[in-house]
This record gives sequence, C-alpha cells and structure tokens, in this order.
Amino acid sequence: MSNVNRTGKKNVATAPNSEQPAPKGGVWNSIDNYFEITARGSNVLREFRGALATFFAMAYIVVLNPLILSAPDGSGATLGIPQVAAVTAVVAGVVTIVMGAWAKYPFALAAGLGVNAFVSATVATTKNVTWPEIMGLVLLSGIIMFILVLSGLREAVMVAVPKGLKTAIVVGIGLFIAIIGLVNAGFVRRIPDASHTTVPLMLGIDGKLLGWPVLVFVLGLVLTIVLVVRKTKGAILIGIVVSTLFAMGLQLLTNTPSSQTDPSGWSLMVPVLPTTIFSVPDLSLIGKVDIFGAFVHLGFMSALLLTFTILLSVFFDAMGTMTGLASEAGLLDENGNMKNASRVLLVDAAGSMAGGFGSVSANEIFVESGAGIAEGARTGVSAIFTGCLLLLSAFVAPLVAVVPFEAVAPALVVVGYMMASQVRNIDWSDIGIAIPAFLTFILMPFTYSIANGLGAGFIAYVIIRVAQGRAKEMHVLMWGVAVAFVIYFCMGPIQLLLGTS
Repeated sequence: MSNVNRTGKKNVATAPNSEQPAPKGGVWNSIDNYFEITARGSNVLREFRGALATFFAMAYIVVLNPLILSAPDGSGATLGIPQVAAVTAVVAGVVTIVMGAWAKYPFALAAGLGVNAFVSATVATTKNVTWPEIMGLVLLSGIIMFILVLSGLREAVMVAVPKGLKTAIVVGIGLFIAIIGLVNAGFVRRIPDASHTTVPLMLGIDGKLLGWPVLVFVLGLVLTIVLVVRKTKGAILIGIVVSTLFAMGLQLLTNTPSSQTDPSGWSLMVPVLPTTIFSVPDLSLIGKVDIFGAFVHLGFMSALLLTFTILLSVFFDAMGTMTGLASEAGLLDENGNMKNASRVLLVDAAGSMAGGFGSVSANEIFVESGAGIAEGARTGVSAIFTGCLLLLSAFVAPLVAVVPFEAVAPALVVVGYMMASQVRNIDWSDIGIAIPAFLTFILMPFTYSIANGLGAGFIAYVIIRVAQGRAKEMHVLMWGVAVAFVIYFCMGPIQLLLGTS
C-alpha cells in the first residue's frame, strides 16, 4: 500500500506510471482528466486489477447478507434469501458505480455488517414489527444522514462524540458480529434457563462440539485465518467457497438434517445444489418499506432511538473508513483532508437510503476496498468496474441457497476481529474514556444489542466527566444523547406507569 503518510516520501499515487502510458485521443484524454488517472499515478489496467481485488474481497456480502437477514420478523414473515441476495448485489453495484463516477474515489459500498445484524437479531424480534417497517427505520436514518451532510451538521455531530467512543462503537460491533457467527454456527450455544447455571453460554452441545456442521465451521475458520495471515487476496471469499464445497461433500456422504429436527444439524441452509444456477434477479423487495410503521408499533421514542442507533452505526464507521482508505491511497492533502469529501459522504448517505429502500440494510463504504487500493486502485474507475462486477453477481443469486451459515460464520468471526482490533486506538489512560468505551463494546455482544452498548457508554461518559469536574469539555449534544438513552433504558418502567406495556 501507499507509504506517503508513514515515511513522508513521494507516494505511489503521484509517482510516474511505469505500466502503460496515459491514453491518447480526445475522448480518452477527457476520461483521464475527469478521473485524474494519470495525475494519481494510475492507469486503466491497474484500476481494473484493483477492482477485481476489491470485488473478490467483498463479494462474500452477497452470500452473507441474505443469511443474516433470513430471520422472520415480528409477524413471522421473511424477506426471502434469493430476493435479498439479488437486491444486495444490485444496490451495492449501483451505489458503487455512483461513488466512482461522481465522487471519483476507489471505494466500494455494500450492505454493512453491523446494521444488518442489529436489525435482524434485535429489531426483527420485536412482536408485530414487520420487515418493511424495520427497513423504513434504515431508510429514515439514511435520510437524516443525507440532510446532515447537506447542512454541514454531520461534522458537528462527529465533534460531539469523543474519538474513544467512536472507536468503541466499531469494536463493539465487531464483537457483536463475531458472537453472532459463533452462535449461529453452533460453536457457542445458550444454556437453557432450566439448568439454573450462572454461565449463560457453553461450547457446542452440553460442552461438546458435535455434528458435521461444526466441523465445517472450525475448518473454515482455520482456513480463513491462514489466508488472512498470508494476506491472500479474497481470503474471506475463498474461505466461504471452500467451506461450502466441503459442506456439500459432507452432505452427500452424511445426509445431515436441518437443526430444526436435529440440534447438531445445519443451522440455516442445507448445502444442496439448486436445480438452476443462473436466473433473472428478483428485485421485488425494492420499494417495500414503511417509513413510519415502526413508530406506531414501537412508540415514538423507541423507534426514534432505534433510528438514532442505526444512524450512529453507519455514521461513525463511514467517516473513519473513508479517511483511512484515502490515506492508504495517498489521496489526502497536507492537512489530512480529502478532495470532494462531501461527495463521498453524500454517496455514503445515499447508500444507506438505497439499502433501506431495497430492504437489504444500509450500504456503507467497505473497508475491503483497501484490497483494491493495495493492487493500485486510485480513482473512481476502479469503483465503476467493481460496481459492474457486483451487478453481474445478481444473476447467480440461486447459488446462495447452497451456502450453509457454518460456511459463512468464519467470515463473521474474522471480520469481527478486524473491527475489534481498533481497540488499540482507545486511550486507556483516560478513565473518562476508558470506562465508557469498555461498557460500550462489552455490552453490545453480551446483551445482543448495539443500542444497549451505545447507551451505556454515552451515559457513563457524561456521568464520569461530571464527576471529574470536566463537564465543560463535553459537547452540548452529548447531554441530549445521554438523556435520550436514559429514557430508552427506562422505557419499561415508563410503559408500566402509563399502562402501555
């Protein structure tokens, strides 16, 4: 990757291009000038190579997102795995192309891990709340973020939350994603309440790893870790593909049932080949949203806080990801700023809206874009190529049905590690940051809720700063956020008092 910010030497983005000369001719010159291909030290071949690296590094989301969103909503309805797979690919492809063509950065977008897990494991389990209403909250959070970017308030909110808490949010989501992978793969299971034990979780079944599906997960995790350690391009995708093929072979030999009939069986999907591989994408989910329905079923405050939680999840992750990727690509100026950063933020916000409108969860800038940057991608041309590849992947959506969650869970664990590794950036010497950060990322997985972690962290931050006599250091918005979360945690008693529980 680029070393401009590590050594101070001339970055690869501005070095002379040794692979091929700049395109000649009026049209090519116009394209070159528009995307600044030569100016950034790149060429079309390098951009395409970067696009392939980015695509293979992130294509797992077309498989993973439908599985995460496969749970029934509060009414018992499901979105449909093939439909989610198709729309996941199409929405990601479109917003990535827009990122490349308009914002001109080599950033790809897709359904972000974290928000999809949150809405599936937390919001979707609320009685009577439907998927259209859930995705309405995602759409609403995207609209709010879009307005914040247009008004310039997004930067103000960013300033309000301390850097340590922003980092803790990413760490917490990483831990949350990892435990979802471990639980859904059957590696970690909840001990039944009837056992009256003080330990809420256990290894496998009765403390033992039983069943062929768990073997698929363990071997898949080992393979994925080895590939990541060896910096293999597309390590996560390779891990999923190999694990799936292994699972299919085991299924042919063992005929293992679903976990619905056998606790040691496949948790979600039984790995059997579909009758068809190629199909026209089913885009019927697009537009099936109810933007205000959740406010009716959950109440105004609960729905508003959930919207705020989704907003925070995509809000802070995007800012850090885009700056980090731009730094690696050598696309920051001497003051550490990005050219046309507002365009990147607008596309990112539009991705959240598009994901909600398409019922596939908020689309965010993918950190896996770093794989393409490592291969030389420096301009929006790479993002356009990546977007086209994502659109093509929509035509093989039926293949999603053969991928068991045990083959995908290793990706969740490894991605969780990647996000949780940011814990090193928290200032542990400042107790006013350290304790709130700890509460933030430890409560997300342990309560299976991102909102609970955020609320505990924000409230603790305000309390500790007041106790330290440093209340004046806090942004006024932190007071408002803390009060909102106090109301959120007291919602049960409030509903009892009001007789609305």
